[in-house]
Amino acid sequence: MNKVFLIGNLTRDPELTETAGGVSVCHFAIAVNRSYTGSDGERQTDFFNVTAWRGLADTVARYTKKGNKVAVSGSIQIRNYEDNQGVRRTAVDVIAQDIEFLTAKNSGSGDDFYDAPASSAPASAPAKKKPVLQSFDDDGDIPF
Repeated sequence: MNKVFLIGNLTRDPELTETAGGVSVCHFAIAVNRSYTGSDGERQTDFFNVTAWRGLADTVARYTKKGNKVAVSGSIQIRNYEDNQGVRRTAVDVIAQDIEFLTAKNSGSGDDFYDAPASSAPASAPAKKKPVLQSFDDDGDIPF
């Protein structure tokens, strides 16, 4: 089984292109902090290249930007190529199958993991009321 789950911040704005056949493809990279610090006390960071295809590619390109926090699930793909000097290289890419946006919609930084997204209702639409909790005081018999 080839499955990977990553949570990190985009290191650059996503790049949306199309194949010759008209299929959308989006390339971006994320920085993922390791859960431990090195011997120097510094937290290490890994950088992953991610590729999203079709509708997912369009969505990522439209709603994310550099610094946004995302959760990516997908698979690892290893490819070999020759660079400009003829040296054989190996690249590791993550092929995204699902991406969740973890940065609040109106946030400018990637540190708002727990912020609730802002409402996307049009200005002319009436605002939805949030439910109000009411206290409940029951002095009746407890059945146990």
